[in-house]
Amino acid sequence: MTGRTLISLDKVDVGRLKGVGDKKRQALADAGIDSVLDLLTHYPRRYLDRTSQAPIRDMVEGQEATVVALVKKVNARRTRNGRSLVDIDVFDGSSYLRCSFFNQPWRAKQLLTGTEVVIFGKLERYRGTRQMVNPVVDLIGNRTGRIVPVYPQSEKAGVNTWELAGWVDEALERLEQAGNLIDPLPREWRDRLDLVDRTWAMAQIHHPDSMGAAQSARKRLAFDELFRLQTILVMRKRAVERDAIGIRHRLDGDLVARFLKGLPFPLTNAQEQAIAEIQRDLGGPHPMHRLLQGDVGAGKTVVAVAALLTAVQGGYQGALMAPTEVLAEQHHMGVSALLADLSVPDEGRLEGSRPVTVALLTHRTGAAERTRLHAGLASGGVDILIGTHALLTEEVAFRSLGAVVIDEQHRFGVEQRAALRQKGTEAAVPDVLVMTATPIPRTAAMTVYGDLDTTVLGELPPGRTPVHTVWARGPLEEAAAWERVKSEVAGGHQAYVVCPLVEDSERVQARSATEERERLATGELADLRLGLLHGQLASKDKEAVMGEFRRGALDVLVATTVIEVGVDVTNATVMVIEDADRFGMAQLHQLRGRVGRGQDPSWCFLLGGGNSPDSEERLQAVERSTDGFELAEVDLQLRGEGTILGTRQKGATDLKLASLKRDRDLVEAARKVAFAIVDSGSSGRGGLADHPDLAAEIRALVDEDDRDFLFKS
Repeated sequence: MTGRTLISLDKVDVGRLKGVGDKKRQALADAGIDSVLDLLTHYPRRYLDRTSQAPIRDMVEGQEATVVALVKKVNARRTRNGRSLVDIDVFDGSSYLRCSFFNQPWRAKQLLTGTEVVIFGKLERYRGTRQMVNPVVDLIGNRTGRIVPVYPQSEKAGVNTWELAGWVDEALERLEQAGNLIDPLPREWRDRLDLVDRTWAMAQIHHPDSMGAAQSARKRLAFDELFRLQTILVMRKRAVERDAIGIRHRLDGDLVARFLKGLPFPLTNAQEQAIAEIQRDLGGPHPMHRLLQGDVGAGKTVVAVAALLTAVQGGYQGALMAPTEVLAEQHHMGVSALLADLSVPDEGRLEGSRPVTVALLTHRTGAAERTRLHAGLASGGVDILIGTHALLTEEVAFRSLGAVVIDEQHRFGVEQRAALRQKGTEAAVPDVLVMTATPIPRTAAMTVYGDLDTTVLGELPPGRTPVHTVWARGPLEEAAAWERVKSEVAGGHQAYVVCPLVEDSERVQARSATEERERLATGELADLRLGLLHGQLASKDKEAVMGEFRRGALDVLVATTVIEVGVDVTNATVMVIEDADRFGMAQLHQLRGRVGRGQDPSWCFLLGGGNSPDSEERLQAVERSTDGFELAEVDLQLRGEGTILGTRQKGATDLKLASLKRDRDLVEAARKVAFAIVDSGSSGRGGLADHPDLAAEIRALVDEDDRDFLFKS
């Protein structure tokens, strides 16, 4: 078959195009464009549809619109507070529009009188004049046509949209002469999913015949991005299942049953189902690779301990890794308390048994304790080891590691997950359970954790009281928040006050935890016992403060987000979050989860904020809902997937067109096709043997380690 592959285009330097000299070549490199493939996948940001363009005089106040006009007047000056301000007046033959640019002094040189510009923004009215503030601006030069592509550009780097369009035109012409792009997606799937072929899509995304054609092109190319990513994830999942020898854990022992029977509370249905799913994995021939998602307080720890004890009852050891010392110590205290009355057989002891041993390893563990701990791990005397990254160090060697739990997976990379898994024996790979209390929308979980099976804990245990959340929008509501803190303390309870920064910064005007504690001690919370906790404290000081708070020796803990995950003090019933608009929605929800952990009514007050429409929506959503999964969907709508996909390493599988919030159906379709193709290999072992073009594309996109792992069969 004649034609070009994406990989062959990636090998053609963009400097071979006409007009790309050394200076422009460097400017393109600064924009992330090194090859012809980079250029062709530098997709238009939007399109200027000249067929449906409204004149300035018909634009509606408060709505976003695109304007094509001539620059008539430019005025650059400084405001009273020293900020630069560039005002330009543009005219489109129907009316004038003023565009104001704050802190963009270079606009005065870019937008010279007589320049034709495309302006996109929200129309406002100021002193009777139509205006846009900091709109998006594109210089289109003499580009003509009914639908003109507008490219992301870096004016300061010296590349503009019409230059990009010219180079794209040349690249597409040369591509047409070389034959079609080879399409690795089988025709049957293109027909079933109503997807156009790749060659047509690549041409139409840059030069659409209509806006409908642009949408069809986008759908196909977005699908390709998701399909490549899902194929890699599905191959990784199948490779682990195929090649790794798992441990068939004993499910007939009585240790897990004794643990569950001794709990002082009943399990939820969701916990029972999760334990059953995990036990099926643990009893199977392949190593478990499962994500346990649960909202704040859904009872993940009990499920995780049941998994670790399944390993212990068969003579293996368990490990639990947490991202911070505070959380590792919290887990150690909690798990030790849960297992205090449990014992395991020990023929070396007179009574024939010994207590289940739970040990803690962090960077604070002393040398003598480490020596004892290493000996216990080697002999099998330590059943469950809980710790931080210290678990990954070379000297930590288990006699027979059978199950691993990793808490708050988004803090750890894939490499750390693999490193802990390699702590098993050569004969068998330990089972891995990954936990997160940060709810992730389903499509995002498929993309970020697509190599893992997923279990969701979707209900709260009985006795967990929903936290009453109030966004304090003004001084009266703020005063009410401090009154609630005092009344709760008077009733024998405790409180948190959370601040976003440890020290004041001129750049970010947020109250610091240190100064806020001093202010509150002489202000709203005078006469209460206030403690201070932040990340810059020494570890021993952190633990001393937490110890005082747990014992009730402190009434109020003024803290930074160091308390975000895992801190569990059931007597704390009220939290005040200052400068709440400076936190992300998931973070606010995590912080709120530190209260309401007992049976007493609990409150969370969000102070400040509402400085932008987005921050208002965030705070309103947190005030309205205590469902973390609902909030995760709202967050995805507001902020897009960047915050979620940030957990993946960047590389050739980045999403340039696909969007997890817009393309949910495509994510599911891409995963379905990936499973169908990976599982249908003619070798009988699965794989891409019947799809050499797809195999070549995937092979070229992954790094060397992944390539060896995924393609060794």
